[in-house]
Amino acid sequence: MTAISLDDKYAATSGRVFVSGTQALVRLPIEQARRDARAGHNTAGFISGYRGSPLGGYDNALWAAEKHLKANRIHFEPGINEDLAATSVWGTQQVPLLGGARYQGVFGMWYGKGPGVD
Repeated sequence: MTAISLDDKYAATSGRVFVSGTQALVRLPIEQARRDARAGHNTAGFISGYRGSPLGGYDNALWAAEKHLKANRIHFEPGINEDLAATSVWGTQQVPLLGGARYQGVFGMWYGKGPGVD
């Protein structure tokens, strides 16, 4: 019998994992980081959004998965509002333009509600 852990939803690299929709959104950037590493790319991830968005539990799930995010060089920084969160993610896309960057690139995720970004 195979040992099963609640951390498998983020840590398992093969087999089936059982996750909620929010947990799947947490696992998505972890999978991207793993995919980049397998391809030989030195990347990092950045996630930001507004806590009042329809994905209200996403920030809590990201905080709960902090050790898995850090292990895959993914940083979560909640935004004060949708605009600042989007601006933060956009800023990470400028990494290749800077000299002395630690990573080849940064993949980003933003979440929020449309009316907040008018």
